Amino acid sequence: MTGPGQERDGAEMGGRFDVPPNPPSPDAEPARRNGHRPTGQAGGPATREGPAVADRPGDPWDRRVASGLAFLRRRLAGEYEVDEFGFDPDLTEAVFHPVLRLLYRDWFRTEVTGIENVPSDGAGLVVGNHSGTVALDALILSAALHDQHPAHRFLRLLGADLVFRMPVVSELARKSGGTVACNPDAERLLGAGELVGVFPEGFKGIGKLYADRYKLQRFGRGGFVSAALRTGTPIVPVAIVGGEEIYPMLADIKPLARLLKLPYFPVTPTFPWLGPLGMIPLPSKWLIEFCPPIPTAHLTDSADDPLVVFNLADQVRETIQQTLHKLLERRPDPFGP
Repeated sequence: MTGPGQERDGAEMGGRFDVPPNPPSPDAEPARRNGHRPTGQAGGPATREGPAVADRPGDPWDRRVASGLAFLRRRLAGEYEVDEFGFDPDLTEAVFHPVLRLLYRDWFRTEVTGIENVPSDGAGLVVGNHSGTVALDALILSAALHDQHPAHRFLRLLGADLVFRMPVVSELARKSGGTVACNPDAERLLGAGELVGVFPEGFKGIGKLYADRYKLQRFGRGGFVSAALRTGTPIVPVAIVGGEEIYPMLADIKPLARLLKLPYFPVTPTFPWLGPLGMIPLPSKWLIEFCPPIPTAHLTDSADDPLVVFNLADQVRETIQQTLHKLLERRPDPFGP
């Protein structure tokens, strides 16, 4: 996912903010907030029969088959919720997260630290570094946070308007909790007590060359800070190591990118030379660390003060950069165990 209402350079929550907020879907129902399940039901997606099928004792394959059948029954019966942004928690837990779980747990061998710094309830703005040529880091972050957090919170990602202009990708992004990155939508989500994820580097972060790996790009004009200040939301910086190595970008064919109306056209060790096989990410070792939250409740009157916004954005950026250096020392071998 990339940046809110970005300029064509892709800056997230730091470019233009005139992107109109998403209108509520006419048939939308209130969604489960903050990843909490109905009382008395825990584990996988909740059903009317009691505890989720996946949590019942028995053979693992039997449980998986029963869980799949229960999911199909809920979908056919319409027993699932979708919020005004199009977020479908049931589909996300049953379909999207299991796929991402295979990636972050088995392929990337991801280690998550500092999860206690993510609020257990109420609003929070998670701000991370962006990298990897393809924005897998945002998806991995959302799945790992949901699995590792005691409250199993969903991360509502803010994405570039390019994402929501692509027919299939747009639908998947909305179903998984994403929305276009603009201040009105960010403030609506934060005001509703949601956990929101933003990557202020935007396309400049995921489209940088491998030679510039783990060097944070410009954070734009600090739109993400203004959204946090207006809602009094704590900002949680997060550093992600591992994304830079999955598709090492050696060159950017700019004429071809302009022809295809893309922010960049990458050349990696495997793409485009191997065709579709070149889209398989390399199995780098990932480390994700959530830093202590930065409170903003005492600065709500300064949301329009450029100096306050700039200083806070710079503090967040510096925190992430220093944490990246620390994590890289812990992981000297990008493809080690």
